[in-house]
Amino acid sequence: MSGSSRGLVLEIAANSHLSALAAQAGGADRIELCENLGEGGTTPSYGTLAMTRERLSIPIFVLIRPRAGDFLYDAREAEVMLHDIAACRQLGCDGVVIGALTPVGDIDLPLCRELVAAASGMQVTFHRAFDAVRDPVQALESIVALGCHRVLTSGGEADAVQGAAAIASHVRQAAGRLSILAGAGLTPANVAGLIDATGVTEVHASAKARRVSAMAFSNPALTGLEYDRQETDPAIVAAFRQALARR
Repeated sequence: MSGSSRGLVLEIAANSHLSALAAQAGGADRIELCENLGEGGTTPSYGTLAMTRERLSIPIFVLIRPRAGDFLYDAREAEVMLHDIAACRQLGCDGVVIGALTPVGDIDLPLCRELVAAASGMQVTFHRAFDAVRDPVQALESIVALGCHRVLTSGGEADAVQGAAAIASHVRQAAGRLSILAGAGLTPANVAGLIDATGVTEVHASAKARRVSAMAFSNPALTGLEYDRQETDPAIVAAFRQALARR
């Protein structure tokens, strides 16, 4: 499904195969496929990748992040990421979402060059590791030099609305060399205002809602086990689509 008449792109962070199907049903332009959104997202399983690629007609970008936590990776984690990118290529995924930093908060250029090279022929998004850098102006130039197609950012704040001024600055600095993808804390009610304030043409949201477990029995002793879960809601995706179409 294409974006709105003004060329606005809606990307949905889908944390499962079912969320991916819901995103497509609601009118998303593409998905970022991941797992463990509560921890910032990690790479989905091979089975999730394969089934989602088979059953979706919209583009699939895959988060390449081997674990939660920081964005400082050792050689073994780098090898995992390279294998995951190879799996994305094998399955025909449209893009990958990467990012890595040095201990002092700069872009890890040697590792990111390796990841971008491995993804040749696919779209490459630099993820919100960008929001953790010490110098966003320098980091954005590094990401442009890497050949990434876009960078996902909240403007270095907890959500994109709070970071709107910084996002607008990133858009001006990028000057069309790559796309600034605004995300974090976006809702159907605030997305149009965020676009107006920043000039972005791509937005990112999870559009998730609580899905109540169908289990009739639960062990009361397992107090740490959460039966309910968060999944993308097609109605929320559709509300985003409508908000973009009204602009």
